[in-house]
Amino acid sequence: MELTGLSIIGFSRGESNGGNLNGLNPATGENLDPSYQYASAAEVDKAAQLADQAFESFSQTSGAQRGRFLRKIAENIEALGDTLITRATQETGLPEGRIRTETGRTCGQLRLFATLAEEGSWVDARIDHADPNRTPIPKPDVRSMLRPLGPVVVFGASNFPLAFSVAGGDTASAFAAGNPVIVKAHHAHPGTSELVGLAVSKAVRECELHEGVFSLLYGSGNEVGPCSYGRHSGQSRRDQNSSRRTRRSSELARTSGGSRQKTKTRMVSGASDAQSCPLLSRSRKIEGSRIYGA
Repeated sequence: MELTGLSIIGFSRGESNGGNLNGLNPATGENLDPSYQYASAAEVDKAAQLADQAFESFSQTSGAQRGRFLRKIAENIEALGDTLITRATQETGLPEGRIRTETGRTCGQLRLFATLAEEGSWVDARIDHADPNRTPIPKPDVRSMLRPLGPVVVFGASNFPLAFSVAGGDTASAFAAGNPVIVKAHHAHPGTSELVGLAVSKAVRECELHEGVFSLLYGSGNEVGPCSYGRHSGQSRRDQNSSRRTRRSSELARTSGGSRQKTKTRMVSGASDAQSCPLLSRSRKIEGSRIYGA
C-alpha cells in the first residue's frame, strides 16, 4: 500500500501546502518517506463539517450496523499484515513482537466494542411507569436511555502507536456509541497512522456510511489541536475530546477552549496525565453518553 503523506478528510485527501513532517527511525536517525503535509485551517474545518453532517445518520444506525463496521475495521487492519508491522517498527523502534501484540490488542478492542454495540445494554434503557393513583400527585411515566453526543476528537498517543491511536480504544468506543471521529495523528508515527486510517476509511465505504464518520489530520506537534479549538470554541461542531497528550497540549486546549466550556477529567495511561478537556456543546442539546476502551 502506497503512503501519500496527506490527511484523510472523509473520502477525499488533503492538499500539499508546504508545511510537512517526516517519520523518524529512532534506531538509525534517518527520516522516513513520505513527508506528511500539515492540515490547513480550511481542512480542519471541512473535517468538522463532515463529522457534524455524518452524526445525523450515523447516530441512528443499529447496533448490528455499528458492530459490522467495527469488525470490518479490524479485518482491514489485519489485512495490512507485514506492511503495518514493518512501518510501525521503523517509526517507533519497538520490537516486532511488541507491535504484533499491540496489533492484536487493537483488533481485539474493536471486536469487543462490536459485541457491546450489538448486544445493546450499554444504553441503560429505563422505564418508570406512571402511577395515576399516587398521592399527593400522580406519578408521570418517565423513560431514559443513553445516546451518542456528537463528533469526537481523538489525539493519538506517542507510546501506543496502535492501541491508543487512530483505531484504538477511544475511537472504537466512540464508533460503538454512534459518534463520528476526527483523529489528530501523532507526529511520531505518521506512516503507521496513515495505514490504519486508510483501513478505517475503507471500512466506512464498505459499510456504506457517511464519509464524515471518519477523518485523519496531520499537524506539527499540537498545532492542529489549538487550530480547531480556537476556530470553533463556542460553536457546535465537536462535543467530545479524547486525548492521551502532553501536558502542553492539554493546557493549549483549555486556554483556547475558554472558561465558559464545561470540562471533564479522565485518567489516561502511559506517559500522559489526567486531562481536563473542553466539551464543546452542540446546539441540539442532545443528552448522551460515551463509552471508552481505555
